Amino acid sequence: MTNTQTAALIQRYYDAFNSGHWDGMLACLADDVVHDVNQGSRREGKAAFQDFLAKMDRCYQEKLEGIVVLTNADGSRAAAEFNVVGKYLEAEEGLPPAQGQTYRLPAGTFFAVKNGLITRVTTYYNLTDWLTQVVGEE
Repeated sequence: MTNTQTAALIQRYYDAFNSGHWDGMLACLADDVVHDVNQGSRREGKAAFQDFLAKMDRCYQEKLEGIVVLTNADGSRAAAEFNVVGKYLEAEEGLPPAQGQTYRLPAGTFFAVKNGLITRVTTYYNLTDWLTQVVGEE
């Protein structure tokens, strides 16, 4: 893949996210995709990623703004920076109660790409910032 094709793949992935089209996101992923989120456990495989999306859909309402995609020269790696604008709908285990709190959070993701599909998704955000926003304390 070229870096232009990789950038288009990552943009399709995020366009699907922003439209709530989970099948569109999954179509961008390799069957053996590895998914790492800071403060969380590694998920392996498309089925685990689909379970993650179901949990996210239940607990959060999010849109990404200001997405900037960067790629390396051969298109095997990419990164994206964006702001998450969200609403906390249902509490997750170990997190504060959800009462429809809103938040705005800078985040970034690193990708590995092979044979036209995403093989690794590694997302980072500041959990302390998110907690401060949803709890309402500093």
